[in-house]
Amino acid sequence: METRSPFTDAPTCRVVRPGDRHAGKQALLYEVGVSAATCGAQGIHLQLATIPPRASAVAHKHATHETAIYILSGSSGMWYGEGLAQHLVVNAGEFLYIPADTPHLPYNASESENCVAVIARTDPNEQESVTLLPQLDTVRPGSPVDWPHD
Repeated sequence: METRSPFTDAPTCRVVRPGDRHAGKQALLYEVGVSAATCGAQGIHLQLATIPPRASAVAHKHATHETAIYILSGSSGMWYGEGLAQHLVVNAGEFLYIPADTPHLPYNASESENCVAVIARTDPNEQESVTLLPQLDTVRPGSPVDWPHD
């Protein structure tokens, strides 16, 4: 279901203050910034995401939407691709690009530090393009602390 923007006037510049933290479908904590709902965005959304220590998202993809991420603090490992067979680690100060329709499962292997990231996606409705992939949640055995973090 598409979120309708409450903004009916012509598009204009708007300052958006982060809203309350909420858990998204992916099981991460989000603070929505720019979106259709907050400022009438038509082709993009921007938000903060936090992965607590020793936590992971659930496996998912974003149907037809690209994602760009900048890590503000901490680091995140991510299993991705067909069967979550590929792996990478992205650290504070680095960018990450995720193509549309790419299965992925981000996690934080740290035992003490949050991973905080700025996320931009070509979907102004924030959670609308999220497709959960529960069949992939158990592909990687163990827990985030056991997974690679270098």
